[in-house]
Order: sequence, then structure tokens, then C-alpha cells
Amino acid sequence: MSDGNVINASATAERLMRAYHSHCVAPDLDTLFGLLEATHSANDRLKKAVGIEFIDIPEFLALKCLRNFFHHHDELRHVVRVVPTAGLPIQTDLIFMCLAPRNLIDEAVGQVPERFRAQTQVACEYAFHWYGTIVNINPCLFNFVVHAYERLVAAEIPISGDEVDDFRRSYDFETETGHSHFVDGRISTTAGSTQLLLSALMA
Repeated sequence: MSDGNVINASATAERLMRAYHSHCVAPDLDTLFGLLEATHSANDRLKKAVGIEFIDIPEFLALKCLRNFFHHHDELRHVVRVVPTAGLPIQTDLIFMCLAPRNLIDEAVGQVPERFRAQTQVACEYAFHWYGTIVNINPCLFNFVVHAYERLVAAEIPISGDEVDDFRRSYDFETETGHSHFVDGRISTTAGSTQLLLSALMA
């Protein structure tokens, strides 16, 4: 790898980590769609610069499907909800959810080229969390960034910055304490039906 390619790869990776950090610190629709765009861009730029890509990662395929759909149907962004979990009668290991109607995900998958559609459908079913008519996409975002970080470290791509340092400290702590780097993100509630609760939050 040439020095120029490594520098380009580092800059791309750091943009991805900044977008992720913004989404963790003050999540809203802008940070959500910014992270989707950064994820898509990182795959293209890293592949060109140093031959790294994420196309084999189910979480990436699922996010790529959503990003492409929203890129061409920007008016549908308003149907997605970013919802803090604090104060809600639910149990989960994430502090907020990104909720979308199931039919939106189905429509996004339906617009994937036919030769990739089955693989994308499987990736979405695996990476997103489904609750009847509501889908939580946030665990997929978190877990994809873990995969991306590990791939960058394995390829010895230098990445730095406050956002990267924060992520690295958390990652190293999890390693030292034997905790998983990935989130479960499942939602349970004592207030009746999880689907009804999430549907009410989407209204």
C-alpha cells in the first residue's frame, strides 16, 4: 500500500468514527442518516484505497440497503423515529432506538437488484430487530461499527482522533473484562406487548 492510499484510508475511517460518535452522543435523524452515508462512503473509499471492504458483513448489507433506499426517497425519512429508552417501561442494553415501519424495510429490500435481493433480505432479517410491524435498526448500526473497527485494526490502518480514542478505550475495556464488543439490543417490556408499545412510539 502506498503512503497516499494509507492516508486516504485513515481519513475515511476517521470520518466513519466521527459519524458514529455523533450518533452515540446526540442521536437524531441527521446523525442517523449521516452515519448511513458515512458507512456507504467508507466501503467505497476503503476498497479503492487499500482493498478493504465490508460487503461480506451482514450488518453492512442491511445498512447499504437502507442508505440506497433513502438516498432515492429522501421524503420518507420522516417515518423513522429516534427514541430515547430512558423513562420507558422497557429493558434493553441501548440508550435509544431507531424505529422504522416494517413495510419501509420490505420496500427497501424490494428495490435491491434481483441478483442481490435474497442475500440482502437474509442480512436484514439477521441484523435488524423485528417486532411485528416495527423494526429497530439501531443495534445493526452499533454492531457494524465494531466489525469495521476490527477490520481496520487487522489491516493496520492508522486511525486517530478523540472519537477513535473514546471507541478504543471502550473496546479495550470490554476485552479486558471479558465482555462482548457487540450489543444485543433486544427489547422487552413489562407493559404488555412490545409491538404495541413501539407502535405507539411511532405514532
